[in-house]
Amino acid sequence: MGLLKALLAILGDGQFHSGNELGAALGYTRSAIWKAVRQLQALGVDVFSVRGKGYRLANPLELLDRERIWASLEPSSRTLLHNLEVHFELDSTNRYLLLRPPVAIDRGAACLAEYQSAGRGRRGRNWISPLGANLYLSLGWGFASGAAQLSGLSLAVAIAVVRALDKIGVQGAGVKWPNDIYHQGRKLAGILLELRGEAEGPCYVVIGIGINHYLSPQAREQISQPCTDIASLLDKPVSRNQLAATLLDQLLVVMREYSSQGLAPFLSEWRQLDVFAGQEVCLQTAQETIAGIVQGIDAQGALLLDCAGQLRRFHSGDVSLRASMGG
Repeated sequence: MGLLKALLAILGDGQFHSGNELGAALGYTRSAIWKAVRQLQALGVDVFSVRGKGYRLANPLELLDRERIWASLEPSSRTLLHNLEVHFELDSTNRYLLLRPPVAIDRGAACLAEYQSAGRGRRGRNWISPLGANLYLSLGWGFASGAAQLSGLSLAVAIAVVRALDKIGVQGAGVKWPNDIYHQGRKLAGILLELRGEAEGPCYVVIGIGINHYLSPQAREQISQPCTDIASLLDKPVSRNQLAATLLDQLLVVMREYSSQGLAPFLSEWRQLDVFAGQEVCLQTAQETIAGIVQGIDAQGALLLDCAGQLRRFHSGDVSLRASMGG
């Protein structure tokens, strides 16, 4: 992957670079450069070539930089982070942190990757992770309380993501229970929580967040639901390093507050962001499909569904939600 990273660092300016120029700069033959370009294309990078001009990215690309992200963080965020790592390739940022020693209580360890070979979504789904295009970030956090107290954590994390998006200029994002981020009916970001620990004792949570920064036409074809990206929603490009820092700032504030107060401080804000509030939906569990009207969430973050006059509760992780009319 060393050649691929070095090649991207040059091509990232969005200008044409000939095979001879790239080979001379990187110490490789034109044939090796051509093979590396093919590898980049296979990993989802939108590279094209023009005879007589060379290679060029469809859009300029900014590689993630650990020092730039760290320098952009609020001082209070740096005190909450035990570690910040940026990798070029991982199978999964969540899996990487789950295999590491857990951090101390009320501290975080963050990890980002340019590419995930086996990115994970909710309920065993794959998370499409093209190289250098989007943001794949995981945060490990130590909780003094047991896993039983964390039923509403994914909802609080979703609020942190929406706040970060608002900070960079993406307004109007909402949350589809329990933690998918939508903009005008299209998915913009997703969240996956994985836990280690006992139900009543200290536990370690790894929060995986994927945000669509730029989706190429090829990437969109691989996604089986309506989706959007930051590049489509804003007139000016947004630095991925700044996006990462802004997300961490908002996420760490939320984690610290949730650690001390639980979901209560976030309930009102979450209800304002609920994209399905008052709508008729179909809710799928492992056993059945249930129709009803969304009545918000309870104090623990469970979905409240009016099913023919009977109010029923459904907890995160057990169900998936689809609009009954196909949304």
